[in-house]
Amino acid sequence: MLEKLVKSLEESPIIKKGDYDYFVHPVTDGIPGMDPEVLREIVAVIEHEIDLSEIDKIVCVEAMGIHLATALSLEIDVPFVVIRKREYGLPGEVSVFQKTGYSEQNLYINFINSGDKILLIDDVVSTGGTLTAIINALQDMDVDIQGVVAIVEKYEGKELVKKETGQEVLTLVELDVVDGKAVVELTVDL
Repeated sequence: MLEKLVKSLEESPIIKKGDYDYFVHPVTDGIPGMDPEVLREIVAVIEHEIDLSEIDKIVCVEAMGIHLATALSLEIDVPFVVIRKREYGLPGEVSVFQKTGYSEQNLYINFINSGDKILLIDDVVSTGGTLTAIINALQDMDVDIQGVVAIVEKYEGKELVKKETGQEVLTLVELDVVDGKAVVELTVDL
């Protein structure tokens, strides 16, 4: 399981953004084309690793969490909500400042309520900035976070999220860039 994901990550182009090694992959960037079998592998592992029976909503982050939430939503028949990069000004909208290794911006939470039982899913955790900001905001909103998933773990972000929020992050693979190449290791026992 996850053979197609691992192989496709190992073949990812690597580009530099300042000092940051950025890998280009359909799970994290939407390019090159996504093999549906990779999404099926990801969904199967999430279903295996997390009890999804109590989830009311799947919550993802624009833009690269959307396809992951969609695939999972279709499989488990639970609706999803997208945390957006655009302000709508809707009643109850919550603004969250997010800083990553290569950008910073505000994100906007709508249609997530106190007591909602959610699964938070994102493509990658590297600096931990996005997930930490969102988890803290959701906790302040008294949302019941049943699980947090990031498909790819890079750098120390997973540990930083745990330290800053108390929330464990399930990752499926750890990716490191060595000599301009992606080196991938499974982080789940299958």
